[in-house]
Amino acid sequence: MKPSPLQQPAANARYRIAVNAEWTSKCNALCPMCPRELIEHPQRMSRQTWQQTLARLTPEQVFRTVIAGYGEATTHKHFFDFVDDLRGHPVRFDLVSNGHLLDADKLRHLDGAIDLLMVSFSSIDPAVYRRVHVNLDHTRVMANIQAAQKLLRHTRLAISLTPLPECLPSLPATIDWLRAQGVATLTMSPTLYNRGGGLHAEAPAAGTETLRATIRRHRLRSQEFDFIPSIRDLYRQWRSNRFRCIARNVDVFISSAGEYLYCYNDIGHRHVLGNVATHSIDTVLAERERMAPIPALCDGCNMRRRYGVREVLKTGAAFARSRLAAARGT
Repeated sequence: MKPSPLQQPAANARYRIAVNAEWTSKCNALCPMCPRELIEHPQRMSRQTWQQTLARLTPEQVFRTVIAGYGEATTHKHFFDFVDDLRGHPVRFDLVSNGHLLDADKLRHLDGAIDLLMVSFSSIDPAVYRRVHVNLDHTRVMANIQAAQKLLRHTRLAISLTPLPECLPSLPATIDWLRAQGVATLTMSPTLYNRGGGLHAEAPAAGTETLRATIRRHRLRSQEFDFIPSIRDLYRQWRSNRFRCIARNVDVFISSAGEYLYCYNDIGHRHVLGNVATHSIDTVLAERERMAPIPALCDGCNMRRRYGVREVLKTGAAFARSRLAAARGT
């Protein structure tokens, strides 16, 4: 990829962040844990906006870009072109999908361009899957997971297991099936995010220790490590921000309209800090570092006080152990 006039090194890259890039806020699923009704104007990202987004991403400031947002990337009519646009870019790209449209053509096309393909999967039990991943074909998704495991040569495949309570009874059977297909990377979040205040505030927080125990028992990868580039970066972003919310500060959300959002949990896309056409990531970070919490968004969020000093140290130590284990090949 040729350098763009917009693609300049960050002027003040004190710490690195992850970027959540939303190709589309439209989705082919109606999952009950996703309050999609809060999105007033679902839309697809234009090719121009995607190229402007790519121009804003530099490895000095961005250690990982996750193509996700609040829609399903594989539904985008320019999916193949968007994948081609990121080839050769110096930043790492991962993609999240519900797997319904991940046919052989898409899998072959993204192979090597995407570093990690994460497929969201709730249960091997079709009744549970139908309740959680509403509007998707269970058998089709399972077949696409098998195809991904067979066809991908350069892109790594991971399964993101849904941490809803109703998925846990069938979790052992689900894990057994996935491992029987040869899928080695199974992940789960230890927190059920209260996105947009759509869940009861007390329920997600109560399940964190249960989910952590489940992750340890089944030898899953904790997703809370996925947005930590290094302990140094985590410390620097903690020190730099007036509002010391790690969940907000480690990630920059770029919407399908090309807008930088205050937080990735702003599912309504209401709190905009700028646009990729006119604002650099560095400029947006500098503005956000000075900002206080937004009551309408933050008061009902179960991530706001999720990481106090003790929790930061605990998570940092676990992250360091996981990196050491990976380096040793264990």
